[in-house]
Amino acid sequence: MNGASNSTVLVPGASAPAAINTIKSLKMVNYPVTIVSSDTNPISAGFYLSDAHEVLPEIDNQSYMTRLFEIIAKHNIGILMPSSGYDIYHFSKNKGKLLERGALAVVSDEGVMEKCRDKMETFTFLSQKFALPFTTADPDKIREFPLIAKPRYGKGSKGIVKIDNEDDLKYVQSKNDNLIFQEYLPGTEYTIDVLSDLEGEPIIAVPRIRLQTRAGISTMGKIVMDESISETCKSIAKYLKIIGPCCIQMKETKDGILNVVEVNPRLGGGTIFTALAGANFPAMILDMVNGKKLKTPLISEITVVRYFEEIVVENGKVMKYDLNSV
Repeated sequence: MNGASNSTVLVPGASAPAAINTIKSLKMVNYPVTIVSSDTNPISAGFYLSDAHEVLPEIDNQSYMTRLFEIIAKHNIGILMPSSGYDIYHFSKNKGKLLERGALAVVSDEGVMEKCRDKMETFTFLSQKFALPFTTADPDKIREFPLIAKPRYGKGSKGIVKIDNEDDLKYVQSKNDNLIFQEYLPGTEYTIDVLSDLEGEPIIAVPRIRLQTRAGISTMGKIVMDESISETCKSIAKYLKIIGPCCIQMKETKDGILNVVEVNPRLGGGTIFTALAGANFPAMILDMVNGKKLKTPLISEITVVRYFEEIVVENGKVMKYDLNSV
């Protein structure tokens, strides 16, 4: 890989939970790894958890790729982690150019990425083989309420609203364009972290119940080892030809049947839940790229509760503080 270091990792999206989870997971590995984080925000929390950090322009800026190439050369980056719901599409589109510079982007191919980004296309493709809720981009096909409206190309839970009647529907349509409408599922919600190898063969799937959620990010979750859910999600990843990690959202119907809600072809905001349970995806990605044989880890059915943690920065440096004196 042109001399790049396979233990020097770029973690994009350093202001968001997925990247911070990735950094924490990488710090749990038992061999040397250099973590370089990136973000558009110059005071991203992940910057102060990394060995080095770099500011990137917005993804629609023409200088984005030029700047990315500069960062790869400067830090001798060998692996690009899929920890940002924005950067991953540039990583996928430019996989060949990145590899020429010695950097392996652990993301799916461009066609797969676009299939996951377009939620209507995700539904059309997966509904041929798996259970999904009624989904349409045509409001004239709506026959029952309640529904969930979400941006067709949205990220996380941004812009998702529940629609209870015709008046709600008209109001949401007046405020938003390019929506899809999905049957409301009232049951238990699951996130399943799935890891596939570099050829797209699923390795492991770890389900968890989302006990509490804030702004689309799980703040309390319980790992549940359900073989049926795991095998279904591994089949979904293989059917989509996912490379590396993905997180799959599923929710129960009123009859208790699990439906696929969406697939995100990247590390999720709850990656650390799975790492703490025994399956450290970022560490496993390092092993894969470095040619190590992976062993299926033993998973513990743990419950994880998350909380905010402060980082105090003064003159560009992280300051230590005693909680008892605050």
